[in-house]
Amino acid sequence: MSGGDEMNDGEVLTVNDLHAFYGPSHIVQGVSLSVRRGQIVALLGRNGVGKTTTLRAIMGLVPSRRGSVRLEGKEIVGLPTHEISRLGLSYVPEDRRVFRGLTVWDNLRLAMLGRRLGNERGQLEAIYELFPILRERGGQEARTLSGGEQQMLAIARALIGEPKVILVDEPTQGLAPTFVERIADALAKVRERGISILLVEQNVPLALEMADVAYIMDKGRIALSGPASEVRESPLLKELISV
Repeated sequence: MSGGDEMNDGEVLTVNDLHAFYGPSHIVQGVSLSVRRGQIVALLGRNGVGKTTTLRAIMGLVPSRRGSVRLEGKEIVGLPTHEISRLGLSYVPEDRRVFRGLTVWDNLRLAMLGRRLGNERGQLEAIYELFPILRERGGQEARTLSGGEQQMLAIARALIGEPKVILVDEPTQGLAPTFVERIADALAKVRERGISILLVEQNVPLALEMADVAYIMDKGRIALSGPASEVRESPLLKELISV
């Protein structure tokens, strides 16, 4: 599950001086970060420092008051979320948001709507290769799945259409250790396919083991950043996060 030694060149997602608010509260205060092709980038910090709001602002779910977000060089600030998604950015929210009353197969089918997919069967086979349990559970309603299986389904939905980057918020939260391992391994395989990942994760040791690069947030700003191996050894890390 460790971060790879070799990465493809080229920034696929570039965030510069991003500011976002909830009402009058200035939550994201000038965040800048970048994700290169095939990287896992961890965005870490204590609860309430603005990590989820950063992901939501990148995805267009929270308006950005100032700053730039570029996906493969194209400015996406101000675009509606569905258009951002079509351009190749996917989001797995903290609460998963699968359609609990629909089957696994119908959840995946809904994710395919509105996308120009050249090979639906190939898309599904790629997902089943990552998550074989979803093939077995295809006819079951999502609410009958375990928390770990629902998380797999949420990630699978985000992978429909082969996005350039997926934003993943707290994928292992509340999961049994066996599912934590399976989710981490699946994300590593996603990255091997050239899909970049921006990961928010409370399990800091796991995130730093998986990631190539890490950014640590504090009070809405980036307080520490660098290769994950260096961030792991930084004396500032324990001050910024309890690990």
